[in-house]
Amino acid sequence: QLQAYGGGLVQTGGSLRLSCAVSGRTDYVYMMGWFRQVKGKEREFVAAVTWNSGITTVADSVKGRFAASRDSANNMVYLQMNSLKSDDTGVYYCAAGGSTLYKTVTAYDYWGQGTLVTVSS
Repeated sequence: QLQAYGGGLVQTGGSLRLSCAVSGRTDYVYMMGWFRQVKGKEREFVAAVTWNSGITTVADSVKGRFAASRDSANNMVYLQMNSLKSDDTGVYYCAAGGSTLYKTVTAYDYWGQGTLVTVSS
């Protein structure tokens, strides 16, 4: 089970840190991903981190501004978002899966409920 939280309203240029609590079994988890979705559009990859080794990757659209991390000892995953832009507005989801296809929505088996991030100008 995944629970994402930490979203909210922030001004352009501001920062937010999203958290994702992972409960239950984690032995199947290879990759933790962050995705976002705007109404009417497909869910979009944002960032990912490998559960065991902590190797991270981010989408080109957020490179240099966002960073994913994990605390596997406490079953937590984070998405630090800096220099936020209005285009970053959306519902952010964390996801867990056993695949290396980190950009693919269907590669993830479990999803959190989403947390809304609104960036105002």
